[in-house]
Amino acid sequence: MNNAWVKYLVLRIGTFAAFLTVMLLLQFDPFFASATSAVLALAISLIFFSKQRDAVSRTIYEARNKKNDSDTDAEDVAGDSAEDSRS
Repeated sequence: MNNAWVKYLVLRIGTFAAFLTVMLLLQFDPFFASATSAVLALAISLIFFSKQRDAVSRTIYEARNKKNDSDTDAEDVAGDSAEDSRS
């Protein structure tokens, strides 16, 4: 799993499912079991999955601040040549 999103989501959902399965097997109320499992999975992910969360955060940052694609480079060159011809 190279994709940081997939790895993090599988870990989060897997943690939730594991807690939920155990609590349902112990015959807790389904609503209580799902709410408790969600809180426990959140706490576990905040404590133990920081490396995966940082990787997801990094991919969001890189996608958001992507500046040099081929269209942008072509527009920059065209804009620079238009300014040079006016001078």
